[in-house]
Amino acid sequence: MGFLPDKTELLYGQVFRKMPKSPFHAYLLRTLLALLHAVVPKGFLVSCKQPITCGDSEPEPDLSVVRGNLAEFRDAHPQTAELVIEICVSTHEYDRSKLRAYAQVGVKECWLVLGPEKQIEVYRQPAGERFTESAVHGPDGTLTSTAVPEFRVDLSKLFS
Repeated sequence: MGFLPDKTELLYGQVFRKMPKSPFHAYLLRTLLALLHAVVPKGFLVSCKQPITCGDSEPEPDLSVVRGNLAEFRDAHPQTAELVIEICVSTHEYDRSKLRAYAQVGVKECWLVLGPEKQIEVYRQPAGERFTESAVHGPDGTLTSTAVPEFRVDLSKLFS
């Protein structure tokens, strides 16, 4: 109805204004999107900046991999995901605040790509409002998703 400004996101019943994206954010997004599209198997969708309904929240992760096909989401947003990726260039704490919403709906794995630090925080094993497993990777090595095992990222190339 036009009451809310564009570029907002619903988290925990509150509306937050989304920050503009830097060129570095866009670079990381495009790189990871291309890598995902190359390996995600049939029966899964790669979404870019599309909502996931999480109770009183509807975050719009930078990237997500959801089980299903386009027709399944014609009338409703996905309510969970196999993998969610948030790119953090200047929004680290805001993106970390979304972890509770993702854990509540059973997102299997979340990556917070910390651009300036050249690291990726990985969260797995959702239980209630939190993830029980977390690790930090980078700036070198290869990171493989457990939720989407075909997805591997050479961190030194990503952050070079």
